Amino acid sequence: MKKTGILGSTGSIGTQTLEIVRNNSDLQVTALAAGSNVKKIEEQIREFSPRLAVLFDEEAARELRLRVADTKTEVLGGMEGLLEIAVMEEMEVLVTAIVGMIGIRPTIAAIEAGKTIALANKETLVTAGHIIMPLAKKNNVSILPVDSEHSAIFQSMHGENKSRVSKILLTASGGPFRGRKKEELADITVEDALKHPNWSMGRKITVDSSTLVNKGLEVIEAKWLFDVPPEKIQVVVHPQSIIHSMVEYVDGGIMAQLGMPDMKLPIQYALFYPDRRPMDGKRVDFFELSSITFEKPDMETFKGLALAYEAIKAGESMPTVYNAANERAVALFLDKKIRFPEIYELIEGAMGNHKAADAPSVEEILGAEAEAYEYINIRYQKMHR
Repeated sequence: MKKTGILGSTGSIGTQTLEIVRNNSDLQVTALAAGSNVKKIEEQIREFSPRLAVLFDEEAARELRLRVADTKTEVLGGMEGLLEIAVMEEMEVLVTAIVGMIGIRPTIAAIEAGKTIALANKETLVTAGHIIMPLAKKNNVSILPVDSEHSAIFQSMHGENKSRVSKILLTASGGPFRGRKKEELADITVEDALKHPNWSMGRKITVDSSTLVNKGLEVIEAKWLFDVPPEKIQVVVHPQSIIHSMVEYVDGGIMAQLGMPDMKLPIQYALFYPDRRPMDGKRVDFFELSSITFEKPDMETFKGLALAYEAIKAGESMPTVYNAANERAVALFLDKKIRFPEIYELIEGAMGNHKAADAPSVEEILGAEAEAYEYINIRYQKMHR
């Protein structure tokens, strides 16, 4: 029986992880955590009977505690609760799918406690890769990627000599606005941005896909996960989303991982690695597919990717600003307070406002995040006086 904790259980990755638990009787959920969705996590508690449940919002946690008082599940709140999950003695694998930089401290605590990490929280490596990866090595902890692209790279490197990697080919669908030019982005609505052609994801990540910021975050993440310099990470637009990523080796050979665009595949692979378990679902039919195509990303129109490469070059605190500024800008866009192109303007402005530093501590990372948030708030007020 493999005992698992899930940070972010009410989100897209978390709910799909629980689908896998339903179909595998040797998986047991020992802990669940979410932000503030009382109703959803109560349903999960009653179905999966975890020993511990956490809501980051303290008021929501108090409400949840009353609603599940008839169960054996202990309810905690805030960062203290997340850290309690991270070090649970009986837990073996921690799925880190909680959104935002609140995932950093629990991930560090879980690594120090020797837990396997199934990583779906991009911010952890984007902002603290220089802390996380050496710590995992020191504690002999496996970090198994849950993102489809990073899982594909991980699978394509399995059994290979990592020093013989020549290039990582990170695929991108191109999002819903692939092929459009800069002047065509001005009138894009929230509803337009949430219509991803291939993947079913949360609202924020779907918008990130449309700006190519999501791909930028994945480039930064890949740098740390696979110890590859950014100049060896090439983004390739592949609209069909069948090839999830590829690895080119020094002899010119390329290994790729293919499959239907279904997040349950990389989640299940991480949970049972190195085993592969049966999973229901549609399979790739190459006769039906008939062809697959590739394009160069338009980084001039979709500046989210270009800004990520700039952030990597600037210093290790700059990706934090890139991520935090985007997080706040996307929230404003989803609330229909700014236009689509203003997402780029706010990110670029926040990066220009920041003095980059190498090897920031967790406190300095959180400080850079707060600085970016403050900049966005002030800039937004000036833009909309």
